[in-house]
Amino acid sequence: MVLEIPNKFEPLFEWLQYKRGGKDESKPPFSVAILTGGRNSFKSFTASVMLAEAVSSFSHRILYTRYTMTSTEDSVIPEFKEKLDLLNYGDRFNINKDRIIYKEGEKEESETTPKVVFKGIKTSAGNQTANLKSLKGFSIFVLEEAEEMPSFSEWDKIRKSIRAKDVFNLCILILNPTTKEHWVHKEFFEERGIPDGWNGVKDGVCYIHTTYKDGQRDWTADHIMEDFEKTEDAYHQYLSTPMKERDSLPEKIKKWHNYYAHSVLGGWLDKAEGVVFTDWIIGDYQEINSTLHGQDFGFSVDPTTLVSASIDKARKKIYLREELYKTHLTTTDIYEANKRVAGTRKVYADSAESRLIEELRKRGNNIEAVEKGPGSISAGIALMQDYQLVIDPGSINLIKELNNYVWSDKKSGVPVDAYNHLIDACRYACYKELKTTRNVDLKKLGRMLG
Repeated sequence: MVLEIPNKFEPLFEWLQYKRGGKDESKPPFSVAILTGGRNSFKSFTASVMLAEAVSSFSHRILYTRYTMTSTEDSVIPEFKEKLDLLNYGDRFNINKDRIIYKEGEKEESETTPKVVFKGIKTSAGNQTANLKSLKGFSIFVLEEAEEMPSFSEWDKIRKSIRAKDVFNLCILILNPTTKEHWVHKEFFEERGIPDGWNGVKDGVCYIHTTYKDGQRDWTADHIMEDFEKTEDAYHQYLSTPMKERDSLPEKIKKWHNYYAHSVLGGWLDKAEGVVFTDWIIGDYQEINSTLHGQDFGFSVDPTTLVSASIDKARKKIYLREELYKTHLTTTDIYEANKRVAGTRKVYADSAESRLIEELRKRGNNIEAVEKGPGSISAGIALMQDYQLVIDPGSINLIKELNNYVWSDKKSGVPVDAYNHLIDACRYACYKELKTTRNVDLKKLGRMLG
C-alpha cells in the first residue's frame, strides 16, 4: 500500500528537520501544533506516523497522553505499532506494557533513549489529575482527545515540564472540536483572532484542520462515505435556504446539517440548538451549603453516574461536580464509589432500580430512591432552571451533556432521552431541596398577598 499523507500535514514533518547544534542551527517556526477535524479526518493517524518517524529517525522521546486512558495494551499501543509496521520500523522496537522503546544502540533505557511512553492524565479516582513524574528528557508531548482535558492550566503545567535540551520540543493537541466554550478554542482561536478551520502557522502555533475529503478515498469505508454524502446534501440544502425560512425545514434536514457541520467537518459549536439549560458557566465547585448527591444507574451501554451539588439559594446558583461516569460497574464498585465520595451523606438515586438501592443500603450507603411520577422530569428541570448552574472544570461528561441535552417538545416540557445520565443525577440531588424552597416561597408570597 502506498502511504500518501494529506498535504496539510507537511508542516509537522518539516518540523522534524530542525536540529539543535551546529553553526546552521535555526529554530522551528512553532512549538505547539493543534490538529482538529471531524470523522475520518486522518489527524490521529497522520500524527502517529509523524511520531513514529520522530522516534525512529530523530531520537525524540514522546509522552503520549489522553486525559482518560485505561488499557494501553488493548488500544493505543496496537494502533501505534501499526504505524511503525507501515514504515517498516516495527522490528526496531521493544514493546512493553506502557511504552515502545527503540532497541538499537543503548542496552538500558535512559532519559535520552528514543521511546514513546503512554500515560493517562486523570487518576483512577476519577476527580483528580495524576502527578506525572519523571517528565525530564521528553521532547514531544501529545494530548490526544484534547477535548476531554478540562482546563488550559492543567495542560500548560505539563507543557512547561517538557524541556529536552538536545532536540527541539513540541506539544501536539489532537481533538474533535466541541463548543466554543472549550479552552482550546478560547486560548488558541478566540484570543489570537484565528478563524475556525484555518490552516497555517501564527505566533508559534501550527494549525492543521482536515476532513475526510483531504485523504485518499479508499481510507474511508463505503458505508461511512454513503453516510457522509447523504448528510452533505442536507447540509448544503440548509445553507442554501434563507435564514428566515430555516426553522420551517424538516427536522431531519436540520439534524443532518448539524451532524455534518460538527461531527463530519469538525466545526466548532456555539451550543446545540434547543438546549434545555442555557444559564450555566464553568467555575470551581463551592460548598456553600451542605453537599447533596444524586445517582443514575446504568451498566453496559449507559453509565452509572454520581454527582455532588451545593445550592446557594441567596445568589440563585447551583454548584455541580461530576464524581462518577462509568459503565460495567458492579454493586461493589458503586458502593465503594458512593462511600468514597458521599461518606455518610445521603445519595438520591434513580427509583427504577429499587433492588440495587436496597443492596447498597444494606452494605452501608446512605441512599434513598427519589420521588418519581408523571411530570417529575419537567418539574425537576423547571426548578433547576430558576438557578444558574456552575459546573466544576473537571466535569467533562456533564459539560458535554449540557451542550447536547435538548428539547423534544419544549411546549410540553419533554426533553430528548439522551445526554442525560449526569443531568438526571443532578435533578435527583437537587429536587427535594428545590421543591421545599419553592413551596416556602409560594407560602411567603401567599401571606404577602393575603
